[in-house]
Amino acid sequence: MFEFTLAELAHITEGDLDAAYPESIVKGFFVDSRSPIPGGVFIAIKGERADGHHYLKDVHASGAGLAVVDRSFTGAIPPELPHLTVTDSIVALGQIARRARVTKLRAKVIAITGSTGKTTTKDFTAGILAQCGPTVWAHGSFNTEVGLPLTILRADESTQYLVVEMGMRGLGHIDSLARIAVPDIGVVTNVGSAHIELLKTQANIALAKGELIRSLGPNAWAVLNEDDPHVRSMSTSTEAQVVSYGESSTADYRALNIELTADALSSFTLEFQGESHRVDVKIPGEHQVSNALAAIAAVNRAGISVAEASHLIGNVDHISKWRMEVTTTSHGVTVINDSYNANPESMRAALKTLVSMSKGRRSIAILGPMLELGDLSVEEHDSLGRLAVRLDVSLLVCVGDAMKITHLGASQEGSWGDEVHWVPDIDSTVEFLSHTIRKDDVILVKASRSVGLDRVAEALISGNLSRVSDDHAEGVS
Repeated sequence: MFEFTLAELAHITEGDLDAAYPESIVKGFFVDSRSPIPGGVFIAIKGERADGHHYLKDVHASGAGLAVVDRSFTGAIPPELPHLTVTDSIVALGQIARRARVTKLRAKVIAITGSTGKTTTKDFTAGILAQCGPTVWAHGSFNTEVGLPLTILRADESTQYLVVEMGMRGLGHIDSLARIAVPDIGVVTNVGSAHIELLKTQANIALAKGELIRSLGPNAWAVLNEDDPHVRSMSTSTEAQVVSYGESSTADYRALNIELTADALSSFTLEFQGESHRVDVKIPGEHQVSNALAAIAAVNRAGISVAEASHLIGNVDHISKWRMEVTTTSHGVTVINDSYNANPESMRAALKTLVSMSKGRRSIAILGPMLELGDLSVEEHDSLGRLAVRLDVSLLVCVGDAMKITHLGASQEGSWGDEVHWVPDIDSTVEFLSHTIRKDDVILVKASRSVGLDRVAEALISGNLSRVSDDHAEGVS
């Protein structure tokens, strides 16, 4: 972790420092008072669920070296806790991270965004690079104006590779993240319908995701999905050097001869500049081919040979929590926990993976609503039910009021009897499953994050279908 003096942080943020020893050194930044860093900097953030300013006494007791607080805070600050008062603590965090990136960091910085696949692509990319040198990457979906700076500030002078993820909540958001991270390599996986409610059209979503590519300078690299026309067109809007990946014959990094195992693991031949390498992907789903290609292209631009990257990705067999996380329980039930997020594209890919993995066994899809679809919501939820029937999913469980449309769509497509079931909430889902699941079932659990279907997955995995946890995590797409 990078070191700063208190005076240096005051200069970077243009804040007011209250400290007996301005030249004291601090390192490590945190926003959760439950996970303090002794001698570190606590960034007090006022969030939707909690206000970090209310925990200053706790972080002082745990040995924090400095607290960064908003000017608007009028409560008590422990008198012996050094503190830096700023206009906006989140902005200050970004300012500090940018200074560290520009003046202290020697690593290659790879930034990844897209409507789907960006977290898995980040995991593949970091998983390859970690085998090549000191690598820091975003935990889970640390992809916001808080998570991205915290990721940068976990690095130090010895870090060779830094992999960050960029989520999006509207136009201008990714641009602000790019100004902090100053990427050497920018990757866009695709442009889908996630956030269509917010931005109204795919063209606007492409405009927002493309902010990463437009931020890149002439010495940087843009890595673009040739199979997605919205992403492909970004090549004309950047000063960066451009390479492409995909199954298209015009892609620089091209996947051919794709094969799928009984466990839905994919392998393919990667062609690049006359080279051919066989790639084995250890994360289930044919859609992972595109994510693997993106990762190999990115690490190649970072200096790793295509041959080495193609080999090393075969060692990456874990991904971020609740994303195509496959567990076989002691009862022989296979649970695919993909409950972190959902949109039409990722739902379709997950359902296809479920069917591919279930060959000869009963397939069960436990699905909750997809959020932020706006006017497309009814159409997409109806299509989801119809797709489950066409794919011959053995049992479709629709959770929540919004999923009545999916239930109806499945029924109209030809589902009948016990093939589709609607339940109002998570407790009802657990109760239904407690007398429904059988040995050797393959079960997919997927919905938008705020629905909380991870609790159903956890109950299935633990074998406890009567009690579920209320823990949640955060992130944006």
